[in-house]
Amino acid sequence: MSKTALILVDIQNDYFASGNWPVALMDKVAENAAMLLARARETGMTVIHIRHETAPGAPFFQPGSEGAEIHASVTPTADETVLTKNRPNSFHQTGLLDLLRRDEIEALIICGAQSQMCVDATTRAAVDYGFKVTLPFDACGAKEATFGDITVPPEMVQAAFMAPLAMSYAKVATTAEVLTQI
Repeated sequence: MSKTALILVDIQNDYFASGNWPVALMDKVAENAAMLLARARETGMTVIHIRHETAPGAPFFQPGSEGAEIHASVTPTADETVLTKNRPNSFHQTGLLDLLRRDEIEALIICGAQSQMCVDATTRAAVDYGFKVTLPFDACGAKEATFGDITVPPEMVQAAFMAPLAMSYAKVATTAEVLTQI
């Protein structure tokens, strides 16, 4: 049986309704992520929290701000690793790959936000590094996106990113389905 790690990506205060960059359905995303986290802790699975910090002047995740802190729903324990990144790909200059290889991890469950940015970039990189990835899509949150004069609603952004990830990169399932496999 492969060794699996749970990776929680950017479940940070600024993505919630009271934050500076709200993501649709983030409360439900965090609730599902918290269920995955509880099960991972029960089973002794490796858990890694990823948090994003932006450059000064960005509208969210400013270093040292409350908005950049990990949300209380998935607060890390003292023995869980927390890595800070500055790019969408959670592997980029964070030491994540070295940690996973050191622990002989073969498979990842990735959840968090935003589906169209950091979840997507991290999933694709993980597969490129040889990991099997499962994405509980209802524990991943998308934000509306605008291109030119077209604004795409968050549920369409979510579908537009989960569909190709499901086709070539990851097993995409519900949180309930993933919980039965942990």
